[in-house]
Parts: sequence; structure tokens; C-alpha cells
Amino acid sequence: MYKSGTKFLKRFFKVSTIYKYGFNWSPMYRRSTAKLIEVSDDLHYVKIRIKLNWKNRNYAGTIFGGSMLSATDPIYMIQLIQILGEDYVVWDKAVEARYKRPAKTTIYGEFKFTKTEIEILKTNVNRDKEVDIAKTMHLVDDKQNIIATFNKTLYIAEKAYYKQKLKNRKQNTNL
Repeated sequence: MYKSGTKFLKRFFKVSTIYKYGFNWSPMYRRSTAKLIEVSDDLHYVKIRIKLNWKNRNYAGTIFGGSMLSATDPIYMIQLIQILGEDYVVWDKAVEARYKRPAKTTIYGEFKFTKTEIEILKTNVNRDKEVDIAKTMHLVDDKQNIIATFNKTLYIAEKAYYKQKLKNRKQNTNL
């Protein structure tokens, strides 16, 4: 649904606008209590905000760790899907969460890719057909104190290679 909706909306809006409002209106993302507050036109930069409120307040009165994790979880994957385009497959593979201090106020997170990172990634995928990459991001408060750190592992493959890999796997399980 999201993919076909995005294709349709690209006729009328910039991808960055669709990305920002699509996330903010999406029921699955709204439940995280986060909001995308900034998205660059090339999607290489995304900034989120999580306000402390009754929906995400835990027993101790701070932002629930699950809200932080769910707010950060889909960003890198969908960012890469949009940046790389239809010839690639991108999946979240793993995440390591480290909570450093309680989130007692509004917190922010930034997701960044440089043009060089994207070019290196494409080169590696074209050479190896599939790669895993690691990205680290921090949630910080207004004073730039690190509240939580998330180390994400993403899987990227050429779409044709990935489809063939799935087909081979299916054939092997049917033997």
C-alpha cells in the first residue's frame, strides 16, 4: 500500500514531502510518538523528534525505550529504498540499542547518508551482489546529551540477485 501510494503521489509532490508526511500520517509510525521534522530533498538527511507525553511515558516518568526504538527503526531502511531506487532490495537485519540516560524531555535523532557513502554502497553491491552495512545514530536531548544509541545493520542487494536467491532457496526446500 505504501509503495503504490508513493508511486502515485510522486506525480504531484517531491519525494521528500511524501516521505515526511507519509511517515507522520502512517498509523504504524504515529504509534511510536515520533515525528519527522526535517527531510532533505535528496533524502540523505532526516531528523526526528520525540516529545515526552502520556502515550510514551513509562513507569519512571521518562520516554519508554520501545518508543525510542520504534521511532528509529524504519528510517534508514526506507531512506535507502528511496535513495537507491527500484534496482535494489533493502532490509533491516539487526539493531543494537544502548540506553545511556533517561529521556525526561523532548529528544531528537538524525539519520544521515553522504553522497560518497551511497556511491561506495552501490559499487560494493554491484561487485558483490549483496552487502551488509552498519549505521549508528543517537537520540539526544536539547543539550546534545546522548540519551540512546542505535547500531543498525542493513542488508542491501541487487534486486535480480535477491529474487534468484529466494527462488533457489525455495527450490532447495522443496527437494
